Amino acid sequence: MDVLTQYAWIAWIVLILAFATIEVFTLEMTFLMLALGSVAGLVSGAFGIPWWVQFLVAAIVAVVLIFTLRPPLLRRLRRGGDPARSNIDALIGADGAVVSTVTQNGGQVRLQNGETWTARLSPITEQRDVAVGEKVLVTGIDGATAVVVPVERSAAS
Repeated sequence: MDVLTQYAWIAWIVLILAFATIEVFTLEMTFLMLALGSVAGLVSGAFGIPWWVQFLVAAIVAVVLIFTLRPPLLRRLRRGGDPARSNIDALIGADGAVVSTVTQNGGQVRLQNGETWTARLSPITEQRDVAVGEKVLVTGIDGATAVVVPVERSAAS
């Protein structure tokens, strides 16, 4: 058992490097906290503490860091993110006008961004065709087809 305590530093170095490498690819801060816990285990081993106490120190430090340091780090990391939606997410909720009559099986719409999409009526709408020129709202994207619902006209228009 003395050999285990004597050479535990090698295991700690390997764990630190492994956790740090995984963290570089995930950027979720979990493996960073595990690496820091392993550093605490390595430091405690430098004082000649038995291997099982080193393990406990590493585990306790990692858990404390995960629950205390990780959440603010993640908030800070994501604070500068772009809030604008892109790709398909940007099309959900977009307005459009019917170019070719839209039915449950197909049709075409020109969206507010100028793109023309094949479209079909959403299954939640009543069973009617939407004529050319009517306004629609995109509720989903299914492959290369926009799923739309007609925009109801208000009494003022």
